[in-house]
Amino acid sequence: MGKSKRNSPKPGGNRAQRLAERRAAQEQAAQTVSRPFEGLAAECDLVALREFVPSATATLPLSASIAAERPVVLGTVLPGAVAALVRAGDETTGYVGVQVQAEGPDPAVELAAAILWTQSAEPGESLPAAGAGPGAPGLAQVIDAEAALELTVHQDFDWWVPEGVQPDPQVAATIEQAKQAIMPSDRLELGADAIGAAWWVDAGEKAHLRWVRPEAEDDLMLALARLHAAGGLHLGEGSRFAGSFRTHGLLVPVFDLDPERHAAEWRDPAAEFGGRLAEALASDVPLTSEQRRSRDGLRSRQVTLR
Repeated sequence: MGKSKRNSPKPGGNRAQRLAERRAAQEQAAQTVSRPFEGLAAECDLVALREFVPSATATLPLSASIAAERPVVLGTVLPGAVAALVRAGDETTGYVGVQVQAEGPDPAVELAAAILWTQSAEPGESLPAAGAGPGAPGLAQVIDAEAALELTVHQDFDWWVPEGVQPDPQVAATIEQAKQAIMPSDRLELGADAIGAAWWVDAGEKAHLRWVRPEAEDDLMLALARLHAAGGLHLGEGSRFAGSFRTHGLLVPVFDLDPERHAAEWRDPAAEFGGRLAEALASDVPLTSEQRRSRDGLRSRQVTLR
């Protein structure tokens, strides 16, 4: 008779180790802030830049309370996905990124810490991770919470290198490799009354519109259900509602678009859809049975990113 395998070591470590890892993951999840950028006028754009915009920059509207020594440029991602840097040859400006390698439970507080770091950093220094301890200032204390971002959308990463500076071959190769992977993107400017941040992207066979919305998730889902039941959940000919995803406490509806049409051609259809959505959000009439079925169907196609 062979020995019983009941007590044989199992792949993946012992049970105590697995339990400890599970508890650590649960504690991390409990500490994570569900809507980190809430209360900021730039909330929707910050979420978009962090989650899916390839290359964009904006000079941050810094709070007067921090007595800034140098302006700070926010970028989607910095070389090496570091949290912040001050470029050699460009010591007058600090740079912070929102797509980073090391992520903590509160990206807004960590972004604030990175901004503050740029004020005392030396040219050529970089900050791999922006750890923020208890009592660290929030982002609303470091930037003007009521100011929107004046974004510049790029189709490359040439902004990584100061103007007039020749990058070394390794940096140049990295920029070229990143450029090849970029999908053309643009932010739709829908007028002063537009809500949220609507981003177009050409993904090759299809184009998409991802519209980051600031409303409470449940309220927005009910409004989408009303439009779906009425046949109005679209951006007109050449569009199709693809689903939605949840991220940083917000709901992001996604539409598939005809890739033959440029971003500018979707501005008027998107603005019209925004008007229909506003009417649906304003309704407080209980959902009909058809609308409830629409809501349930839309929720089944919903994905949670973080």
